[in-house]
Amino acid sequence: MILILLAVMFTAVACVIAWYLAIYALPVMVFVETFSFIHATETGFLLSALAAAAMALLSVGLVLLVLFKARNPILCLLARAVFVIPAMIAGYALIHGVTHGAIDSAIALKLLCGTAGLITGIAALINLNGFGELAPQV
Repeated sequence: MILILLAVMFTAVACVIAWYLAIYALPVMVFVETFSFIHATETGFLLSALAAAAMALLSVGLVLLVLFKARNPILCLLARAVFVIPAMIAGYALIHGVTHGAIDSAIALKLLCGTAGLITGIAALINLNGFGELAPQV
C-alpha cells in the first residue's frame, strides 16, 4: 500500500513537470525521429543535428501557421491534434517509466498512465490555445 501511495505522489510530481514541458513534445519527437533517420544514412552528427533542429522548428511553425491562417475549423482541430498527441504519448510514457516498478496491477498502471497522458495533453492544448489567442480575429 505504501508503494502505491508513493507511486501516486511521484505521479503527481511528474504530472506537474509534464504540465510545464508539454509544449515541447512535438518538436522533441520530430527532432529525435529526424535525427535518427538522417544519422542512419551515414550522415555526420552535426549535419544530422542541424537538419533535425530545422525540422523541429518547421513542425512548430507549420502548426502555428495553420492555427493563425486557417479558417476551416476542422483544419484547426487537426493542427491541434497533431500538437497534442505527442504530448499525450510523452505524458503516458513518463508516468509509465516512473511507476511501472511500483504498481503490480496492470489495470491500475494503465489507468494511472492514461490519466497522466490525458492531463499532459490538456496542458499542451491549453498552452497551444494561449498561442492561438495571439492570432488576429477576422
